Amino acid sequence: MALRAVAFVCSLKPSPASSSSELIARQLLDELSAYDVGGEIVRVVDHDVRPGVENDMGNGDAWPRLRQKILDADIFILSTPTWVGHMSSVAQRVLERLDAALSDTDDADRPILFDKVALAAVVGNEDGAHKIVADLFQALNDTGFTIPAQGCTYWNGEAMQGGDYNDLDDTPDAVKSANSMAVRNAAHLAQLLRSNAYPAK
Repeated sequence: MALRAVAFVCSLKPSPASSSSELIARQLLDELSAYDVGGEIVRVVDHDVRPGVENDMGNGDAWPRLRQKILDADIFILSTPTWVGHMSSVAQRVLERLDAALSDTDDADRPILFDKVALAAVVGNEDGAHKIVADLFQALNDTGFTIPAQGCTYWNGEAMQGGDYNDLDDTPDAVKSANSMAVRNAAHLAQLLRSNAYPAK
C-alpha cells in the first residue's frame, strides 16, 4: 500500500479565503507525491472542532471524523500561521484535542499514534517560527508522533511589512530546500516505520 499524508491547515480564515498556511501545506503534499505519497488538506476552521481534551466532545463535535483522518494517515502535517508570535488558536486546539491520544493504545498496547510521522509548517510576517516549531514538535512527540530530521519548513516575511507567503511571485530557494528535505526525510521515515514498527511493551 502507498503511504498516505494528511495536512491540517490551521489558518484562522475559513475556505475559500486565500491562505498562506494552506499554500505551504499544499507544496509539501506536492513534494510528497514524488515519493508515491497521496494526501489531502483539511482546513480545520471549516469544521466544528469543540474545545476539550477528549476524543469526542459530543453535540456535533467534528473532531472524531478529523481524528480518523490522522489515524488513517502515515504522515501528519500541521501547518499554522504566526499570530502575535505564536501558533494560531486553531493549531493550539488541534494539539489539545490530540491530548486524548495519550491514553489510546493499539492492538499491541502501544500508543495509537506510534509509527506516524509528523511535519510542521509555519508562515507569517513576524518572528516566531522557531518557537512555534519547538512547541509543535514537543506536543506532537508527546502524543506519539515521530519527527524526522529537519522535519519543518517555514517562511517569515519582513517584520511589520504586512506581506504574506501566498503573495510571493516565487517560492524562496531556502523554503524550497527546507520543503524538499522535510518531505524526503518524512517519506523515508514513514516507510521504515510501516515495515518495522516500534516494539510493543
